[in-house]
Amino acid sequence: MIKQSQAWHVPGKKLPVLKVPPVEAASSTTWGTSRLTRVIRVDVSKVGQFVFEDPERKFLADWKLIPSASDSDSSSLQEAAQLIRNTNVPVAFPTETVYGLGADATRSSAVCGIYYAKQRPSDNPLIVHIASLTQLRRLLNPDYSSHSSADPIPSVYQPLIERFWPGPLTILLPLPSTSPFAPEVTAALPTVAVRMPSSRLALALIRIADVPLAAPSANASTKPSPTTAAHVLHDLDRRIDLILDGGACDVGVESTVVDGLAQPPLILRPGGVSIEMLRDCPGWEDVQIGYNEGSQIETARAPGMKYKHYSPKARVVLVRGALNKGIMRQYRESGRSIGVLRTRIWNVNLFNSSQITTDSSSTEQALNPHCSLGLEAADCTLDTTPSASTPSATFAQCFHVTLDGSIDKLSEDVSEGPTTIWTVGLGSDVANIARGLFSALRELDSKGVSVMFVEGVDDQEGNAAAAVMNRLRKAAEKEITT
Repeated sequence: MIKQSQAWHVPGKKLPVLKVPPVEAASSTTWGTSRLTRVIRVDVSKVGQFVFEDPERKFLADWKLIPSASDSDSSSLQEAAQLIRNTNVPVAFPTETVYGLGADATRSSAVCGIYYAKQRPSDNPLIVHIASLTQLRRLLNPDYSSHSSADPIPSVYQPLIERFWPGPLTILLPLPSTSPFAPEVTAALPTVAVRMPSSRLALALIRIADVPLAAPSANASTKPSPTTAAHVLHDLDRRIDLILDGGACDVGVESTVVDGLAQPPLILRPGGVSIEMLRDCPGWEDVQIGYNEGSQIETARAPGMKYKHYSPKARVVLVRGALNKGIMRQYRESGRSIGVLRTRIWNVNLFNSSQITTDSSSTEQALNPHCSLGLEAADCTLDTTPSASTPSATFAQCFHVTLDGSIDKLSEDVSEGPTTIWTVGLGSDVANIARGLFSALRELDSKGVSVMFVEGVDDQEGNAAAAVMNRLRKAAEKEITT
């Protein structure tokens, strides 16, 4: 039987919900509608020199950043750090998972700025991002010394830290008796979620700001997470001042969240580290799934557990198996276009359409340049090899398929005219599907579709498959198995 961590609940007592006022309640001088959001491209290779005390352990040991004296990229990072230290308006920045919206985790007014900008429910806890283990240990115990103090990080996490940090893994830690974190970070829970990102740009920002960053995904609450700076601007334009553009994110889904304070340990949110990878670590051989995608919970024990998430404007129908006209007819709206997101089995030319064209007006920057589609093509192979110009090319082009009445049977009344289907293929590799998922949802949304049919994957496959299906189930209105 799974025993929940004692840190997570007080028997017979309902945890309080912090009251964060809506964005309209903020002062006009801080959150006025005339705010200008700037997007600044930053090349992390030019921000300065990373100097490691232990070159083998790198970020797991002490390290420092020697900023470039005159480079504009270093200056942009310095400006972002100054905004984090001195204002209550959060800064958007890239991590290896998704773009984050960062604020000083030790100041309540700064953390409230995250809730203002995202319109995020106040009982949804935030993840604290740190740049070094020394920084984390001193947050948990200000008197910590490696020579004289017990390690404030529970030993159960040491195998995970050694293997997965810096990287897409978040651990739950008990709050110290005198917490350095703003109460809005933990949403009144007696634990705090912490991770060390692997993005060097993120690590450099935290190091220069010299404060831990509370940072959820930098999107409007409930919308698909942002994996490019353009996604952030779309959602938060005029709501924040600065977006650091470091290119597309490599992982594409948020971090895995684990609770090692429970017996046995639990996965509270699937992400970039799979359950199989965790079970390879000493002490984590019996780690269990601690989330239930189909149920409503009263208290969000970790980000992404309680509320509807990752949802585009269009309705999402998750299909496990074949997609047929009967399913599409059931959920389509008369006169509205349809979106189809393919992974492994579904053919780009679903119904042998006589008209199929490639959309050349896509706003995304990482389109696959090697894909040519003919009417006889079975699918489009996605090239996701990272490059300097497209750090993480993650999604194929959006193909425009028009089905007229003589071919398409979606509409009983063919006088309604053609039915337009926008279809995006992410390929068969699970890592590529995860990397391109949120971009694909946003791309289909931009076409004004009324409903999206999404081809599911086997969530028992391992690696990122569980994370992909978790996000899709959070976004979907309906899940169908055919």
